[in-house]
Amino acid sequence: MNPTALIRITAAALLLALPAVTLHAQTMPKVGDIAPDFSLPGATKGGLTDKPIHLSDLKGQTVVLAFFPKARTKG
Repeated sequence: MNPTALIRITAAALLLALPAVTLHAQTMPKVGDIAPDFSLPGATKGGLTDKPIHLSDLKGQTVVLAFFPKARTKG
């Protein structure tokens, strides 16, 4: 396959995927919505744990998610 055809096919695929990405962005949760179940690597003061933590494991408890986008970076 020549490079021009590959670029055209890639561009067409991206354009076809764009509505799905846009639709997903419009369905953000609102304050008070129930969070979907997800899992994250478990961590303690000592480092990562062997098993992931699932949100469903914490049902009935208060859960606070803190995001530190600039932690340990030069930003």
